[in-house]
Amino acid sequence: MSVDVVVHTEFPEGYTVLFGADGKVIMTPRSFEHSSTIKSMQYDTIVSLGRRAKTASDVYIDFPADENSAPALAILREDARRDGKRYGFEDVLLISEVVSTSSARKDYDDCTAKYGRYGIPVYLVVDPYAQEVVLHTQPTDTGYIAAHTHKYGTGKLPIPLADGRTFTLDLDELPRPEPEEDTR
Repeated sequence: MSVDVVVHTEFPEGYTVLFGADGKVIMTPRSFEHSSTIKSMQYDTIVSLGRRAKTASDVYIDFPADENSAPALAILREDARRDGKRYGFEDVLLISEVVSTSSARKDYDDCTAKYGRYGIPVYLVVDPYAQEVVLHTQPTDTGYIAAHTHKYGTGKLPIPLADGRTFTLDLDELPRPEPEEDTR
């Protein structure tokens, strides 16, 4: 697909569109649960780390071998500097992905392997449908050594960051999916 075609294409409303270096176009639906979960995590970063903390949501981070990612939430080192328009993976302290119905395998498997391989110190998988958070620490070449599951509604989860600060995720405040109304 040429750049000109991509620029002039109208993509359906409610989808996030990602363009891979290999020419793939990935379209994923965004849900209210996805958006609300990111908003809740952003609020927790402000409460935990302050208003000026370097965080990003759905913003590309450069990884080697054109494996760039735009995670739901990234917390960066305070002294992180952009190279051009983007930050590099070396400055990332924590990445969180929010599971959607179409991204579960990618978030639980592919991203766990990728973020571990690149040494991201903390990787969170936040799953509004299972109502749980999986906290991955101790990165390795194939993923992470430690993975701990925490259920929604179990209080505050303090997560130590590699720079000595602590990000506290409020598991009581993570939004839960609303039941679908029967339209019969």
